Amino acid sequence: MRAFAYERPARLDDAVALLVRYGADARLLAGGTDLIIRLRDGTFRPRLVVDLKGIAELDGEVRVLDGGGLRIGALATMTTIADHPWIQSAHQALAEAAAVVGSVQIRNRATLAGNVCNASPAADTMPSLLVDEAVVEVVGPSGRRRIAINDWVVRSGVTTLAPGELLIAVELPPPPGPRGTVHLRRTRRRGHDLASVTLACSVAADGVTRLAYGSMGPRPLLVIDETGVLADPAASDQSRMERLQALFAGAAPSPRSMRASPDYRLAMLHLLGLRAVRIAAERLRQGAPVR
Repeated sequence: MRAFAYERPARLDDAVALLVRYGADARLLAGGTDLIIRLRDGTFRPRLVVDLKGIAELDGEVRVLDGGGLRIGALATMTTIADHPWIQSAHQALAEAAAVVGSVQIRNRATLAGNVCNASPAADTMPSLLVDEAVVEVVGPSGRRRIAINDWVVRSGVTTLAPGELLIAVELPPPPGPRGTVHLRRTRRRGHDLASVTLACSVAADGVTRLAYGSMGPRPLLVIDETGVLADPAASDQSRMERLQALFAGAAPSPRSMRASPDYRLAMLHLLGLRAVRIAAERLRQGAPVR
């Protein structure tokens, strides 16, 4: 590991100033589960690591907003999210996604903000955030701004963060009405393997179905079915699969991946899509609580 400078600022303004000063030569430390690995293997060779855990304006709290939305602080860990009763109730797919990120030890350290900022096409939490229409709040030299999660990832490892900006919170709007949600993934083995396919689904009472999937291209994608076919309990599996094939037309898994072939990934995407629609629709029918 190459030597680097270390700073632990106490204020957001100081962290932003360091990012502006060092630019691409600075890396942020929150949970550190990905950063430490990349420092050790030489993928990252920063001049400066900025530790965010001493900043008073940042926290790991999950706050319920007026109207039932949620604000998740930048230091909130996967364990906090997976175990939070409000998230388990109103955003079940996100709770399920957080619960399968790495091992128990990793989930106790890894943050939602870090998972989002890594911009990995295989990030487990991204599909559920896309289905939930999350918004990311960032701060930088020009002040604060909000970015829809669907506009966040450009491609693998690249976000729409501007120079000097850092993520301070992820917000989830209140569900517009009753719905069922689920997160599913396919890996080579049990444990903390990266997913060869990851998918989240939401079925609403009005028949609108939202699906988001990852590991199938340079960034996670969101698709929406407003025909009602996927949510219709009387629809056949064949008609549902035909609709899924149309919705998943943008899936383009890399042939260079070591985890699975493109043909296998595409087949599993459609299978998981069909399974997710069934589960989400059943959860809606069972009256999954929406606070």
